[in-house]
Amino acid sequence: MTILDRYVTKEFIRLFVLVLAMFTSLFLIVEFFERIRMFLSNNASLRQILSYFFFMIPMMISQTIPATVLLAALLTFSTLARNSEVLAMKANGISLYRTSMPVFIISVLICIFAFLNSELVTPYSNQKADNIVYVEVQKREPLGTFKQNQLWYRGQSGIYNFRFIDPKTNIIQGITINYMDKNFTLTARIDAEKAEWKDNKWVFYNLLITRFGGEFPSLEWASSKVIDLPEKPADFNLIQKEAEKMGFIELKNYIRKLQSEGYDATRYLVDMHGKIAFTLVIIILITIGISFSLIRTERSGGVMQSIGVGIIIGFSYWIVHAFSMSLGRSGSIPPILSAWFANIIFGAASVIMFLRVKT
Repeated sequence: MTILDRYVTKEFIRLFVLVLAMFTSLFLIVEFFERIRMFLSNNASLRQILSYFFFMIPMMISQTIPATVLLAALLTFSTLARNSEVLAMKANGISLYRTSMPVFIISVLICIFAFLNSELVTPYSNQKADNIVYVEVQKREPLGTFKQNQLWYRGQSGIYNFRFIDPKTNIIQGITINYMDKNFTLTARIDAEKAEWKDNKWVFYNLLITRFGGEFPSLEWASSKVIDLPEKPADFNLIQKEAEKMGFIELKNYIRKLQSEGYDATRYLVDMHGKIAFTLVIIILITIGISFSLIRTERSGGVMQSIGVGIIIGFSYWIVHAFSMSLGRSGSIPPILSAWFANIIFGAASVIMFLRVKT
């Protein structure tokens, strides 16, 4: 590594850490004001409050890394241009493509870090943060769990097992309910294809009711029937693990299980592809940041201008990415296209801009 490589690398890492700390601090401040009333009303201890915000940091880092690398690249090369260092490099025959090489290498390492963080650290930290809020602070009893790609819930009169819950439509797929008495003896069992929340009631479809108690079990089959359950959709939605709180491998296994059992996993497929696309956009945004800074070398502006450009580009990506992801979840476009649409648009723009750089 040459002296120039070390210099550019040092500047970029310094700004990357600074911007990342700034974004994380802003996230923590916003989260603090959103949660503080809940913590105070439930008499949360200082340890619980600090622990919650500590476990939220990995998720905040995952969400802000793309914008962080974009701003760090803009600030690094804008500063070099403002100090006439880019001009000095060109005068000495040093290609600007070569100058930016250390930053591209670092971007690959950041991609690997971001993926490992979202795969190994974030799911665990989110689970711990939720446990602090719902169990330790709000004193809710942990009635349900997401285990082995299935949903288990301990209801008031039995134990429920679900294959899949759609919180948007309030439809539950693959239902098994085991009713037990005070001695934990099985008294009845319901197996149903699905259940739907309609008119404040649970309507079960294609269900088999098995009642125990006599010499032989009694069976009752029905195409649809209203089942009196004390729980509402909001109670079950708490145990449905969101895609954002699953790692890529865990989410992939969950999708495979849903598809093998004949359930629609479109929204999860979109989120699975989105995890990879959102990680790799780091390289795309770094390319845009470097290219924009070097294209405008001769009419370079200040730091605030670079920050403004970074905010505009970052928000533009977020808008396009969120819009395409929503189209994919609704089934309007294929899941893989919806997840990669923003990357394709901004990737093409980054290549065009990078080729326009005068080296």
